[in-house]
Amino acid sequence: MLKKLTPATPEKIEQISLDALVPQNHLVRKIAKVIDFEFIREAVAPLYCPNNGRPAEDPVRLFKIMLLGYLFGIPSERRLVQEIQVNLAYRWFLGMGLTEKVIDASTLSQNCRRRFNDSEIYQQIFDNIVEQAIAKGLISGRVLYTDSTHLKANANKGKARNEQRIVEPSQYVDALNQAINEERELNGKKPLKPSTVEKYKDVKVSTTDPDSGFMHREGKPKGFFYLDHRTVDGKHNLITDTYVTAGNVHDSQPYMARLKRQLERFGFNPVGVGLDAGYFTAPICHLLLAEQIYPVLGYRRASHGANPIRKKQFIYNSQTDTYTCPNGKSLIYKTTSREGYRHYHSDAATCKVYPLLSQCTQSKNTQKVITRHIWEAYKEKANEIRLSQWGKKVYARRKETVDRSFADAKQHHGHRYARFRGRAQVQMQCLLAATAQNIKKIAIKLFLLHFFRPFFNLFNKIQIKNPVYGLNKKINPELYRGLSSI
Repeated sequence: MLKKLTPATPEKIEQISLDALVPQNHLVRKIAKVIDFEFIREAVAPLYCPNNGRPAEDPVRLFKIMLLGYLFGIPSERRLVQEIQVNLAYRWFLGMGLTEKVIDASTLSQNCRRRFNDSEIYQQIFDNIVEQAIAKGLISGRVLYTDSTHLKANANKGKARNEQRIVEPSQYVDALNQAINEERELNGKKPLKPSTVEKYKDVKVSTTDPDSGFMHREGKPKGFFYLDHRTVDGKHNLITDTYVTAGNVHDSQPYMARLKRQLERFGFNPVGVGLDAGYFTAPICHLLLAEQIYPVLGYRRASHGANPIRKKQFIYNSQTDTYTCPNGKSLIYKTTSREGYRHYHSDAATCKVYPLLSQCTQSKNTQKVITRHIWEAYKEKANEIRLSQWGKKVYARRKETVDRSFADAKQHHGHRYARFRGRAQVQMQCLLAATAQNIKKIAIKLFLLHFFRPFFNLFNKIQIKNPVYGLNKKINPELYRGLSSI
């Protein structure tokens, strides 16, 4: 039997609860149940005048509005306001009534530009969410994975100029200089004086966004980009740090400073770190092992020169501090350069009569020179760790942790493009995106653990026999940590 529906009239008045209109399994309900946002009010108090001016928008609601945009991939502030106007779940999350007026989009943008600009509030919010995850047992800090991804800058690559800029020294130059002078003194040579020569290089600079960097890497897009250097905890893939640099900054440069910040800020005591081949440098290996942290780094194939006889065919003897060539002759240590490389020289008279001299060196004085970084032993130790069974398991987890975190950010949280111009503004974007990802993962993870807890309790009463090793195993009790508050 056909039935004709009678459409509701606009003037019809109904009495209904907003809470009843929001599904019980909606993401905003899960977030509201496990995340405390009240700390924001105290954090932003110094940025407001206590006794003058018009009444301000509630800062907790203001930041929850911004987080909604990153949670659901809404890049435009105007569109975000329009979505809040009609979306009942968003209104419920913000504590707004059905008839309450939504703030203007300019309120969001002007607060970001004026009140919160040049402040640490975004970093404080991100850090507090990480601390909440630690308190709930979702972050262990035992194995940390770090990588970088590029965000296309809001700049046309055709609008640029070339500038001569000073080459900034490496982040590890002080530790390296100290090690070089200790090495030289040990070998009876004078320490090197600090270099006062300023080096310049020709850099392509955007006229639209000068803070961005022109990236030209193999297998990467070409243009002006920013790099988001992100660290993810290996337990439940929660983000513990995010830091923005220009697109032409090497991945290894900010790494140790950001790692030390996490150790000091959150009290992490990591056993190891998982990094790709871009971080496989002598300073990184040395500084990590000095902190008793095992580096698990990707393999980087050594570049080959024009000589058929390669460096790997020369055997290093640590006892005598010499190299032995394929002809059985020794290369003796001569000096340590300012760049941190030991130089080992062969005997020119012996090499001159060597039948394969042309395949070994193109030197006019018929002398072969091999260089070895003063921290090369730490790179060799890192290679041993990578090839161990533990190292292979740790490195295999990279694609499931930091790589997956970036994929989720790009697919669902608008992380392919920089929404703003200027490094500080892009840093704000990355912090808010990482915060949104963390609160989503915390909410979903605790919801699932809470939902399946009766099943875990049942399984824990049954001893499961491992058919291979004949061991009795139970489900890890750490899964229950942090559930008492639900």
